Amino acid sequence: MAVTQEAFPPRKRRPSAGSFISPKLSDRNLVQSLYLLSQEISSMKPLQFLHKRNSLSHIRKSKLLSILFEELLRNPNLVLLPSATLCFGEMHVVLQRIKTLIEDYCNCSKMWLLVQNQIVANSFHELTMELSTLLDIFPVKELDLSDDIEELVVLIRKQSLNNKTYVDPSDDELRRGVLGLLDSIKSEIVPEQSKLAEIFGKLGLRDASSCREEIENLEEEVQNQSQSGENLKSQVIALIGLVRYAKCVLFGASTPEPDCKNRKPPSETVIPPDFRCPISLDLMRDPVVVATGQTYDRESIKLWIDSGHNTCPKTGQTLAHTELVSNFALKNLIAMWCRQQKIPFEATGCKQKVNGVRTNKTALEATRMTVTFLINKLLGLESMEVANGVVYELRVLAKTNSDSRACIAEAGAVPLLVRFLGSDVSLKYPNLQVNAVTTLLNLSILEENKTRIMETDGAINGIIEVLRTGVSWEARGNAAATIFSLTGVQSHRKKLGRKTRVIKGLMELARDGSTSSKRDALAAILNLAGEREIVGRLVDGGVMQTIIGLMDVLQEETVIILESVVRRGGVVAISAAYNVVKKLGKVLRDGSERAQESAAATLVTICRKGGLEFVVELASIPGIERAIWDLMATGTMRSKRKASTLLRILRRWSAGLDLDVMDGNTATMSSSRMIALPS
Repeated sequence: MAVTQEAFPPRKRRPSAGSFISPKLSDRNLVQSLYLLSQEISSMKPLQFLHKRNSLSHIRKSKLLSILFEELLRNPNLVLLPSATLCFGEMHVVLQRIKTLIEDYCNCSKMWLLVQNQIVANSFHELTMELSTLLDIFPVKELDLSDDIEELVVLIRKQSLNNKTYVDPSDDELRRGVLGLLDSIKSEIVPEQSKLAEIFGKLGLRDASSCREEIENLEEEVQNQSQSGENLKSQVIALIGLVRYAKCVLFGASTPEPDCKNRKPPSETVIPPDFRCPISLDLMRDPVVVATGQTYDRESIKLWIDSGHNTCPKTGQTLAHTELVSNFALKNLIAMWCRQQKIPFEATGCKQKVNGVRTNKTALEATRMTVTFLINKLLGLESMEVANGVVYELRVLAKTNSDSRACIAEAGAVPLLVRFLGSDVSLKYPNLQVNAVTTLLNLSILEENKTRIMETDGAINGIIEVLRTGVSWEARGNAAATIFSLTGVQSHRKKLGRKTRVIKGLMELARDGSTSSKRDALAAILNLAGEREIVGRLVDGGVMQTIIGLMDVLQEETVIILESVVRRGGVVAISAAYNVVKKLGKVLRDGSERAQESAAATLVTICRKGGLEFVVELASIPGIERAIWDLMATGTMRSKRKASTLLRILRRWSAGLDLDVMDGNTATMSSSRMIALPS
């Protein structure tokens, strides 16, 4: 079988049984707590579809126990003997575990619950036996109970004497059916639609919304099983593949319902910018720091370095060395965020891993079957509404992992998606354009797909059209992000940088777009600024004016771009930077650590290459010397070096000494022209 029953240990979402301890309460408070706890359990709904009998049995026992505790509370002088106190304390632990077990299984994946059917039944039976043991030693006579209550205790004892674990035969048959489906998929046999419909109907998965929720629960289960080994987690992912395939086949491709629990699926969660790798745009699983102090995902930066690059992709600086230092602090923050968002997280050590586990054949074949079904839907296009649903499903699937991106591109999705990028589509079906360009963005994260997109007829022109005239800021921002992703490859960067429409579109979006789309545009501009031959085009396209206009809003992004432009842009870029000197001085004084570092490096370049007028402009900024001293004391190592250089430049200028300001040429200032530095 693809998934064995024994492979699934008890769930780990809730604390283990050993985590519960007997409360230290007074006699009355202990009984009061037991009464409230039993009331909570008795008001719970039993599990639906699976283990209904087991959960209902515990709910009924708790209801009877609440009557017992209520009777005890009627005694105003309640005092328990030590034996009763001990028994009640242990009973409190058992009831806590019963409540936790029912809550947990009510909210978990139905597929998961089914596959570990026997283990779940054992969990219920274990609690029944523990409750039975406590009832056997229950001090009925010591508590002076009424006859009715004594009979009630005897009744609960009898109900707890069941010595056998109960597994519903229909549940067990259903489990074998699911395992059979996984075996078929693993053998590359497409499951019968009627069989899928029968099994999913019995599990209560009767529409696209319930399937989406099931996928979310399974994705959460991957995280819950983080300590259980790769094989187990890959089997859970196989179940995700099965549900995703069945959802498309049984209920058709569909866009998400806005009121579905009022939350986004993990695959559509907005990832904080600091948690994304600047190269792949994907969530960093193993963040590492390079020599320049920038952080990247290990796999992406290693590929960059192995491709022959010796520069930092984000800043363009030459790397002093290629050692990669793990950023454990950031990794822990990402892991915490993933747990909050219910997103699977684990460091990925190789391309074969997906969501922290090695891909198994069942999961891969399920993905291929899903992709094939969706692509065939697009090829036999019934309507634009159907197309929108299909493209949305591809968008979500392309976001999940590298295998999905590869399968979608290999199935020929790129040219089909290009058809939906034009303005003729966006006017009538705006969401279709957004979904199409976002799917291309997600596909472009995979290195091999970058070339596929670049070589597909009409793809680049379509992306540029969305960038410049897209139906929404989301569409235009995702087009810019796609360009950013594609320009991660040097040959693509050069090709895109030669296109005037790309540069104009990015500048327009950076100036006029929403905050998030501005960031997408600036990220693409920074990538383009990594090529010396493109910097001149950026300057001609108005990059300096754009940066000046945005520096107060997006400080870090604009200052980093400015550093790259003035370093590679020659005299034209330096001349255009004159108006930004005072703004850079303000960044030195008030900016973030990252922005201060780039501002200092930019000012050093400007002062060395731009001439005395730039030094005079810098010196005229009130408090500039103090800001430089502060940076030398508290900045990063690179900030300190650049600040020290800036201070030497200003001191030599103040003393009227020769300055090395024009790439090795000297400019002399006589002592009669000395201008004192402002304090």
